[in-house]
Amino acid sequence: QVQLEESGGGLVQPGGSLRLSCAASGNIDSLAAMGWYRQAPGPERELVAAITVGGTPMFGDPAKGRFTISLDAAKNTAYLQMDGLKAGDTAVYYCNAKVLGPDQSLNDEWGQGTVVTVSS
Repeated sequence: QVQLEESGGGLVQPGGSLRLSCAASGNIDSLAAMGWYRQAPGPERELVAAITVGGTPMFGDPAKGRFTISLDAAKNTAYLQMDGLKAGDTAVYYCNAKVLGPDQSLNDEWGQGTVVTVSS
């Protein structure tokens, strides 16, 4: 099992920046990828960005052109740099880990969520 600890959420003005961090611990040898999803009231949870342990990033529509994701393998920590934030980015951001099970299936582990509020 992998445990995830998030940090970095908060209140920011439109156009501002935030960096989210997610540190993984536990059975990290089974870690395949890390990333963030977000959920605003009502809509379903949506992919923001993810990165494989090999360093390949992927981005959901909300992140394209504004957010970057990186992975510090030595610290087992993923970072989401969010620039040009808009009111529509307000949501709870959940760290996600894709973990390889003993049957080679990929399972999801989730952090507790961190709130990002973009408002003037």
